[in-house]
Amino acid sequence: MESFFHRRTYSVTARSGFTLVEMLIVLAIIGVITTITLSSQSAFNKTLILTNTAYDIGLTIRSAQTYGIGGRAEGNTSNVGYGIDFDIGKPKSFILFADTSPGPTASNCHGLGSNTVATAPDAVAGDCVYKNGDQKIKTYLIGNGVTIKNFCIKIDGTNKCARSNSSVSPIDIVFSRPNADTFFAGGGSYKPLASSVCIKLSSTQNTYRYIKVGQSGEIQVSATSCM
Repeated sequence: MESFFHRRTYSVTARSGFTLVEMLIVLAIIGVITTITLSSQSAFNKTLILTNTAYDIGLTIRSAQTYGIGGRAEGNTSNVGYGIDFDIGKPKSFILFADTSPGPTASNCHGLGSNTVATAPDAVAGDCVYKNGDQKIKTYLIGNGVTIKNFCIKIDGTNKCARSNSSVSPIDIVFSRPNADTFFAGGGSYKPLASSVCIKLSSTQNTYRYIKVGQSGEIQVSATSCM
């Protein structure tokens, strides 16, 4: 009788534990769930970084617009236009600049204003193109694996993109008073027929965000193509 109870107690105790196989299965399940969670979190973080970068660039363009339309002076030059310069050969940076060169002339993108003389109060310097002689305000670096993948300028209803058209880059977006409209330049020359610019940003996961600047000054950030 004692032997019987001893065997029953041992048997019940053995069935209440876990086998090595069961423990390995549980650990494998935990490992898979952890891997999926960490992977999803990493993807979410990269998407968030890409979105934040797109908005940061959009806000920098808005700053140039505020400076230009507000007539912020730069050095000894007043009534200055301000712009952003993007170069497809420099996908990790862009430049905020004051369009100070050349001085006011009738052939500039801005013209000379109502008095048509270079000394008129509403005469504006610059030719809407970033080059030597313009004042570089700041070079912005793009980090965290985000790059400028491409940018396009719409001219007379047709999109021309830097990756397929070398004459488009660099591209400049310029604002100056008293004009409410945006000035666009591509490939080193002012484009009076341009109606918008679209900048395509890419992450290391090949996800994209788009920044659109319209002729009337609107600035939009989108997760889909803006053209």
